[in-house]
Amino acid sequence: MKPLKAFDIQFVGLKIGKHNYKFEIDYKFFEHFEYNEFNDVNVEIVLNLVKKSTFLELNFQASGTINVNCDLTNERYNEQLDSSFDLVVSFGNEYNDDNETILILPHAEYEINVAHYIYELIVLSLPQKRVHPGVEDGTLGSEILKQLEDLSPKSLEDNNPKEDMDPRWETLKKLITDK
Repeated sequence: MKPLKAFDIQFVGLKIGKHNYKFEIDYKFFEHFEYNEFNDVNVEIVLNLVKKSTFLELNFQASGTINVNCDLTNERYNEQLDSSFDLVVSFGNEYNDDNETILILPHAEYEINVAHYIYELIVLSLPQKRVHPGVEDGTLGSEILKQLEDLSPKSLEDNNPKEDMDPRWETLKKLITDK
């Protein structure tokens, strides 16, 4: 039995018109793709399929939350997901998925598996740099942030070099500026 068989849509027996499908995506879905960058996943996919006489229009709507680690602090947080993707399925002599929004299936096909399109929609909808909302507004208190703040370079106003400087160096600096 195929592990992602629940994502097979048989379009041959469908009437011309609109058809709706719902999929609940969790962490186990990503195990099939060997993708483990998420801590937890709770996403709902609504697929609106419009069957026409010569092609299919698919509209994927994704909404939910994905628990990921912050890239700065490694703290877990929920990233909101609200994204969509449109796909046109046409029919031809051979399979062709060179275009990202148009899929050409052979005339003999009777179903399409949408699991890979759902996977790509979710993964590509997340920002590349994941920053905890508490870091941006300053409310997150973590040990890593304190260490980053302690190790960050101090501004010149805060650090007065003349107080710490050896007086012998002052004489040498005058030689450079007297030119």
